Amino acid sequence: MCGFAGFLDSPARFTDNCEEVARRMAERIAHRGPDDSGTWCDAEAGIAFGHRRLSIIDLSSAGHQPMPSPNGRFVLAYNGEIYNHLDLRRQLEAQGAAPAWRGHSDTETLLACIEAWGIEHSLRASVGMFAFALWDRADRALVLARDRMGEKPLYYGWQGDTLLFGSELKALRAHPAFNAAVDRGALALLLRHNYVPAPYSIYQGIGKLPPGTWVRIVAGQRDIRPTPYWSLAEVAEHGVANPFDGSENEALDELERLLGNSVKGQMLSDVPLGALLSGGIDSSTITALMQAGSARPVRTFTIGFEERAHDEANHARAVAAHLGTEHTELRLGAADSLQLIPQLPAMYDEPFADSSQLPTHLVMKLARRSVTVALSGDAGDEIFGGYNRYFLGPKVWRRIGWLPPPARRALGAAMLALPAPAVNRLAGPFARRVGIALPGDKMHKLGLRMRTVGSMDDLYASLVTEWPHAERMVVDGRIPPNLVDDRDRWPKLADPVARMMAMDALTYLPDDILAKVDRASMAVSLETRAPFLDRDVIAFGWSLPMSMKIRGGKGKWLLRRLLDRHVPRALIDRPKMGFGIPLDDWLRGPLREWAESLLSAERLRREGYFDPRPIRETWERHVQGNGSFGYRLWSVLMFQAWLEQQEPR
Repeated sequence: MCGFAGFLDSPARFTDNCEEVARRMAERIAHRGPDDSGTWCDAEAGIAFGHRRLSIIDLSSAGHQPMPSPNGRFVLAYNGEIYNHLDLRRQLEAQGAAPAWRGHSDTETLLACIEAWGIEHSLRASVGMFAFALWDRADRALVLARDRMGEKPLYYGWQGDTLLFGSELKALRAHPAFNAAVDRGALALLLRHNYVPAPYSIYQGIGKLPPGTWVRIVAGQRDIRPTPYWSLAEVAEHGVANPFDGSENEALDELERLLGNSVKGQMLSDVPLGALLSGGIDSSTITALMQAGSARPVRTFTIGFEERAHDEANHARAVAAHLGTEHTELRLGAADSLQLIPQLPAMYDEPFADSSQLPTHLVMKLARRSVTVALSGDAGDEIFGGYNRYFLGPKVWRRIGWLPPPARRALGAAMLALPAPAVNRLAGPFARRVGIALPGDKMHKLGLRMRTVGSMDDLYASLVTEWPHAERMVVDGRIPPNLVDDRDRWPKLADPVARMMAMDALTYLPDDILAKVDRASMAVSLETRAPFLDRDVIAFGWSLPMSMKIRGGKGKWLLRRLLDRHVPRALIDRPKMGFGIPLDDWLRGPLREWAESLLSAERLRREGYFDPRPIRETWERHVQGNGSFGYRLWSVLMFQAWLEQQEPR
């Protein structure tokens, strides 16, 4: 695991300090690679790379980057792991296309593949998580590429006449050409989704390379259009059109084989390795498969909460005890969050408002004390149908969808008009009527949805929205073109639940979950790996009929059966909790003074990004207990905290 940065400029503007600039850019992301550093510069071509290395495979100097190819044509700066790189070496050797290997790093393997097969073939053949920058000295062309699901980040964009690129925005900020102007369209999207979705970033002119794509940039080219080499939407459509035709037991055996192979491949490491264990289905399955293939106890790590309603540590402890892992646990309270919050803006580079970023970082910090690599259960929900909205959404829609739109709007408005105590009194009878348990704050949210939805797709769009009409909150705000709003670009799947799952995998997974995990782990120089994101596991998951994912009002049916082979169901069978924190209570209590200072009306007016009125109204309702709006307010707070730490340019 590593980090890189660089720039492409006119040779006429290059100076003798190009390597120094590249070094400063890479130094900003030293946490991604504390073990080694390097720079490379070709002033005549106007290109410079800086690199930081976290040594995982081949700890020797043979893995040093930026790395030139044996024939000198290519230079590579690379971040990630290619799990099948030894297989790729064997293929090259069988074809007589392998160089005289200098070491056993996957960086060297990737370079050899590109030299022998070209970019497209090499990307399709590689299994892993990665982002890289490649300079072709013969064609004077820069190639940027990102892995299939977006596990590893890659930012790029023109700032004046200089193209900047790198693993994190802080590296780009170190270049003299960087312009730190905020993109107000991206800010509106942040308020709507609690993250800035690709292809945007919080800065004007800088974007994220979409997952599964690559770009080739030659001198003078300003219009950069990513080329896909793999498409999740196509994989989903193909899987649904060509479903698995075996029995349930055969599907179970195939899932164990594919996921077991993925876990085995991702346990390849020259440094200590462990697992992040929450005690839920996904992380428990990964840990069980790791332990089944290991001769010694796997090291496992979990975070617990002082508030029992959010605490899963005892479940993780029970799973660890059953599997015989070497388990470590740490408890989190509001005081821990207060200490961590000032670090979040620098850690995430752009405002990021998934509040589980707090415990996620702390569990990474805990794991890093003992290991350098940790496997996680991320992506099990999107592939195997784990989120509550996949089965509760259709249930709600069956109960209210028959109402004429005016009646739905009137009922929703009435629910929103009631004070929180009254809504709480109504929650019980409503829950019995529709067969869904909904606390008062969820009833308020349902009321908001009912005013605007006319279909299951509308319901999904509303469920992934925190601030409705977020553009009205932002001074000079707008909602730029994006996938959630452009339904012509949604995967062509007849089942609305399948569309939800695919959309989550295309948006929420890479831009929220994987971004959160990458920044939280790399901030402490820990590499994380997600076996569920193996391309064969993804393809198999999409070939399964929905009945093998959602059954009996629960998700991940087949995955649960796989876990039954390793862990007693009594240790796992409970409602899904997620990895959230008691944010609503903390904002009314220990975080209230901090939040109040960031949300003062005078401050909001002075900074000029937000309309203070709706924010103050929402904040006052929240602290008075007339609704729970913690997750909505967190996006504003994270932007404010980020803005406070921005360096003047």
